[in-house]
Amino acid sequence: MRQIEVKITGEFIPQYHSEQAAGCDLCACITEDIVVQPQEYRTIPTGIRIEIPSGYEAQVRPRSGLAADSGIGILNAPGTIDADYRGEIQVILFNFGNKPFTIKNRDRIAQLVFSKIEHVTFKPSERLNRTERQEGGFGHTGR
Repeated sequence: MRQIEVKITGEFIPQYHSEQAAGCDLCACITEDIVVQPQEYRTIPTGIRIEIPSGYEAQVRPRSGLAADSGIGILNAPGTIDADYRGEIQVILFNFGNKPFTIKNRDRIAQLVFSKIEHVTFKPSERLNRTERQEGGFGHTGR
């Protein structure tokens, strides 16, 4: 597995919890508990800032356990962190469930996945090549 170096400042350094894990956990960095009511979203600080190498992005993704156990997801999943962003990473948690959810300091609230990116050059054209699918979308292959 290829590794890249990412500079970081902050109290809670993200950790991978298995050898083949794609994502490392982001923790809440808060001074008091935060309660997210059903159908409500809250922006949760992580207390960290990172310097991503050029040509990469970081994606903030939900944790499957929080989703399965409590209906907690990320409102803009995946959230993209660009290589030139230097602000604090914050996570927009949404409570899709029907019970209030309490976040405590150091709780693992999301995961961070790094990905190589490519920029494209858009080439204006009068038409696109035909495909078997053409304009089919939103379940066109059946359910």
